[in-house]
Amino acid sequence: MQASTFLKKTFSISTLALLLAACGSQTETASSAASDNAASATTEKKEIVFGTTVGDFGDMVKEEIKPLLEKKGYTVKLIEFTDYVRPNLALAEGELDINVFQHKPYLDDFKKEHKLDITEVFQVPTAPLGLYPGKLKSLDDIKDGSSVSAPNDPSNFARALVMMNDLGWVKLKDGVNPLTASKHDIAENQKNIQIVELEAAQLPRSRADVDFAIVNGNYAMSSGMKLTETLFQEPSFAYVNWAAVKTADKDSQWVKDVAEAYNSDEFKTYAKERFAGYKYPAAWGEAAAQGAASEAAATASAIPAEASAAQ
Repeated sequence: MQASTFLKKTFSISTLALLLAACGSQTETASSAASDNAASATTEKKEIVFGTTVGDFGDMVKEEIKPLLEKKGYTVKLIEFTDYVRPNLALAEGELDINVFQHKPYLDDFKKEHKLDITEVFQVPTAPLGLYPGKLKSLDDIKDGSSVSAPNDPSNFARALVMMNDLGWVKLKDGVNPLTASKHDIAENQKNIQIVELEAAQLPRSRADVDFAIVNGNYAMSSGMKLTETLFQEPSFAYVNWAAVKTADKDSQWVKDVAEAYNSDEFKTYAKERFAGYKYPAAWGEAAAQGAASEAAATASAIPAEASAAQ
């Protein structure tokens, strides 16, 4: 009996010791994990992967933004794209930290359609959409049945329609939203314009085959075209482009540092010399008042809104 009692006590003590050891181990593990998480949370991001379309936005990163961020201790990598689809998908999938190539109407449409959790964070200098000569060299050369190439994505195609409305080549329906205008919103095609819809990157080359081409600024610049060649430019400031990041990153320190670089005096001086004629971010001040007035006037006068009061 005494031996049995002794064995039971010994077993109980051993079991208790094991349980205490296990609890201690779990506590240490939990404490270690918490410490690791805290350390991870406080670790600053030091490599930033940019995604831009080829041309001016990529040049801005390579020539000015990268050196400015390197002074802050960052490593900068740039991936350039030749389309308007992959940059947002790559951002959402984590291949990029930030992209710079799009205006807000396009971003809003794209992230809604593809259910992406990305958001705009700051504006960047942007070449305006322009009408360039093709086989015909002057606006006065327009004739019945002339062909005009235009970007085929919905938001930029809407811009092209508004430009042709401004020129009197087509008439859009009263009250149409200029940000979402489509072919269905054409009330009259006074010049019987043949609109050729193409991927934006193909528009510069299309000039050999059409009478006029409406070309996105970044692709015009990357193709060696000049803003001084445009026959007509859109007046609206609604399409000044934005940088976008994953929504979870929008308040990160690295995003604030990138925004600071793009809004720095050094970058402003560089952009105004290197990209003269561009539309600049509202945050820069000098173009904000002019842009707001210009946009309001253009929207009000370009597309009559007789039926808009009920909206």
